[in-house]
Amino acid sequence: MIIAATYDMESGNVFQHFGKTQNFKLYTVEDGKIVNSRIIDNGGFGHHDLATYLKSLGVSTLILGNRGQGAIDALKNAGIREIPGITGNADKSVEALLVGMLIFNPNAICSHQHHHNN
Repeated sequence: MIIAATYDMESGNVFQHFGKTQNFKLYTVEDGKIVNSRIIDNGGFGHHDLATYLKSLGVSTLILGNRGQGAIDALKNAGIREIPGITGNADKSVEALLVGMLIFNPNAICSHQHHHNN
């Protein structure tokens, strides 16, 4: 099984906006344990195409922060289980998921109505 997390290269944390993530960390899991991990870029894809890209890599579960309705629909259509509303360290989040201790927020929605001060 392959679990992916949206990934912030600088902090090692789960990146908070699915459609704008530049990197993912992929975890290969066997017998409930992480046996390998690697960081990949987003393949040049954005928003709706990211789900298809992840599916092509064998991803079955995605840990992420916020996402919009388009991403929710795309992940569902790709057959990828989403674990939204996750903050903090990506590695620790996957480890918590594997032991049934990861608390997620199914209402973690990005409305695209907010303003960025960058």
